[in-house]
Amino acid sequence: MTMDRSTKRRLILGFLTNWVGRLASTIIQLVQVPVFLHFWSVPLYGEWMIVNSIPAYLSFSNIGFGNVAGNEMTMMVARQDRQGALRVFQSCWWLICILCVGTIILLSGLLYYLPASRLLKLTNLGEADTKWIIFYLGVSVLLGQLEQLLQSAYRSIGRYAFGSLLKSSLTLFAFACMILAVIFGTGPRATALVYAIANVACTMLLCILVHRDIPWLRFGWQHASFAEIRRLARPAIAFMGFPLGNALNLQGTLLAVSYALGPTDVVIFGTARTVSRVAIQMVQMVNSTFEPEMSIAFGAGNFELTRSLLRRACQLALLTAILIVTVMMTFGPWFLTHWTGGHVPPSRPLLAILLLVVVFYALWSTSATLMTSTNQHQRLASYYLFGTALACFLCYVFARLYGLYGAAASLLISELVMNLYVVPACLRVAHDTLPAFLASMLRIPSDFHPASLLARIRRSKPGFES
Repeated sequence: MTMDRSTKRRLILGFLTNWVGRLASTIIQLVQVPVFLHFWSVPLYGEWMIVNSIPAYLSFSNIGFGNVAGNEMTMMVARQDRQGALRVFQSCWWLICILCVGTIILLSGLLYYLPASRLLKLTNLGEADTKWIIFYLGVSVLLGQLEQLLQSAYRSIGRYAFGSLLKSSLTLFAFACMILAVIFGTGPRATALVYAIANVACTMLLCILVHRDIPWLRFGWQHASFAEIRRLARPAIAFMGFPLGNALNLQGTLLAVSYALGPTDVVIFGTARTVSRVAIQMVQMVNSTFEPEMSIAFGAGNFELTRSLLRRACQLALLTAILIVTVMMTFGPWFLTHWTGGHVPPSRPLLAILLLVVVFYALWSTSATLMTSTNQHQRLASYYLFGTALACFLCYVFARLYGLYGAAASLLISELVMNLYVVPACLRVAHDTLPAFLASMLRIPSDFHPASLLARIRRSKPGFES
């Protein structure tokens, strides 16, 4: 089945806004370090980074309900069940609000009784400043849970590109407020307060815009239902398996290499893996672009379009991975040498194994997007936790036996395990078969046939009349 024009348009806009989101993250990463180091001392900025890492763990407080609610609302609206989408929205809104308030109360109690500055071994930040910074930044993180649900409201009506662009813009605004506070000479405590106030303003603005743009999605509690929360609890809790698995995959394997080989090899392995993860980030952009459309198609019961989206997404992800892997194999060693100032010796075989991991990751992770976007990911989360735990164990064993090459090969084994489960499972969800799916990977979409491209060029000429 060929996709209609509106679906293609949404996919293109979604991919472009994902690029904007990635650009926003890059800007934040590139700007904050030189600005902070210019206006603050190195020890003060170091302690700010330590304190700033604490509230990040509060992002687990919504137990995955924001993601699951977005998927459920999108599928319900696709089958014209706005009443059901409103019920999910109000139920999850109040649940997340209660969880956030409870988390703030718990955080406040802990900060009141615990000597935060002494526990973190800080010398430049006093006890009161440390506690208030953690509190302000914690409030900002918790507001992000509500913003995720509000962004899902736009996703449910097919305007996920606008929602993503809006969220990226608000993130940049809050970051700009924080940077301006630093430039105007405020200390860490006042900077954290400015950042929290900016996030409060962003959340309120997002509420107003959702109320204006989606009038049927009303705020309130008339349609909230505990039964709805209980129904979504299993997929929501299962969703937490993915960040836990990511932590095992990233930090766990580095610890395994550290225990097996020592800190010097950790640096070599970690820097090579950082380069290879550029390709993974590009694959993830493809996944996040297709995810809302998969929810819409599956929710409407359009399995033909669901199959087409799955095939096209996997094909694009594999093509993206192969192209970037080729570029990285060509320029990766040179980049590693210049990026590390010659302190980390580049290893082309090590980089080759890590880049091969990306290709296998592209297939299963893009296929799994169909399961996560339709809230059928409970078993997938279990397999992912098993696969990443297996990777950590094998990473230690293989690193002891074969060095860094063995550590990299262990990651390849875990990706193979994930492919063996995920691909057949997703094909069952899409009502597809393995031979037809594999054949589609080698088939050029009709839109990219030379005749179609030539016809499109002719139609774009000035004065052309159809």
